[in-house]
Amino acid sequence: MTSDATADQTQTTPRYRLDKQVGFLLRLANQRHTAIFQQNALRELTPTQFAALMRIAEIGPVSQNQLGRMTAMDVATIKGVVERLRRKGLVRSGPDPIDRRRTRIALSESAEALLDDLRDMGRRITEETLAPLSPTDRRVFLALLARMI
Repeated sequence: MTSDATADQTQTTPRYRLDKQVGFLLRLANQRHTAIFQQNALRELTPTQFAALMRIAEIGPVSQNQLGRMTAMDVATIKGVVERLRRKGLVRSGPDPIDRRRTRIALSESAEALLDDLRDMGRRITEETLAPLSPTDRRVFLALLARMI
């Protein structure tokens, strides 16, 4: 290939710029959010533990598998999350009254007492994560993210 052909190809082929790619930008945004989460977390909760607690708070006692599905976690991940929450004294488990073969996960009394603080924590984290955006941009951004999933 001649240098003229190479120059022509360079001019017609769009450059691939990593910092313009959705996956890369989402990863950077997630890293920022995770750092903010860690700075604000109560009880040394992780984002996945927080998600599990808040989902149980929304829907009530739930099977571990259903909790995993409702928090977008695979079986192995939700098992570990529930076990760590149990060790922290934030969830309890017991047999499902309808199907005694299943185990239901529920918030402990300790977690119930923390709910208002956890909700405030979640709001602070969201506020700080979205701080660079105007209120209108925040609504648009969240709507677009919701459409992607």
